[in-house]
Amino acid sequence: MIKKNKKVLLKKITVKAGKVLLVLFAISLLQVLLLNWINPFTSSVIIQRQIKSFFSGKNPVKYEWYNYKDISKEMALAVIASEDQNFPEHFGFDIEQINKAIKESKRKRRLRGASTITQQVAKNLFLWEDKSFIRKGFEAYYTLLLELLWNKKRIIEVYLNIAQTGNNIFGVGSASKIYFKIPPLKLSPDKCALIAAILPNPVRFSIINPSEYIKNRQVWILEQMSQLGGIDYIKNL
Repeated sequence: MIKKNKKVLLKKITVKAGKVLLVLFAISLLQVLLLNWINPFTSSVIIQRQIKSFFSGKNPVKYEWYNYKDISKEMALAVIASEDQNFPEHFGFDIEQINKAIKESKRKRRLRGASTITQQVAKNLFLWEDKSFIRKGFEAYYTLLLELLWNKKRIIEVYLNIAQTGNNIFGVGSASKIYFKIPPLKLSPDKCALIAAILPNPVRFSIINPSEYIKNRQVWILEQMSQLGGIDYIKNL
């Protein structure tokens, strides 16, 4: 009798868990589908920063959306050259870079980042900021959804708008207006490369007073942009 009751209880738990997972899947699917057509007015990371800013009373968040057609194509090329050169080809995960990161970590005992642009969009748009395995699991899940339901142009468009580009500054449009006093469509290749250069740590690195490291990184990004073939590399996104 006890054994039978345990089986019944286990079945009920399994059914309820299945229903919960189905609801969560439906919600996440709806999220991604809607944001393919509706421009996000915020992101998960921006909301977290807004909360911190509200309680600290410092550095209000600056975020302004710009459509892909209103952003210099050199800007899209610069972030791809800097962050994810295989972006047009991979399906959300760059296995080559992941393997390189693992090999490098064995030598230096420190794991460098190997996140693709799609993974960064998944994290910044939908998730919270930490490095737990749970968050990484959700990131992988949303990455697959984005690659399945969005095209590459939409992914890079959202990335260019929600990537952090300064202390509580989000998006290349905001960076362009704040740092250079011009709309993002007017950004030169040099300025695009400079913005891309600070993306790994936009709070520590400065666009206004770039260090020698950032200047060298800017030059490297410009070289990579040229080697990739210029904006022809992204014309089919």
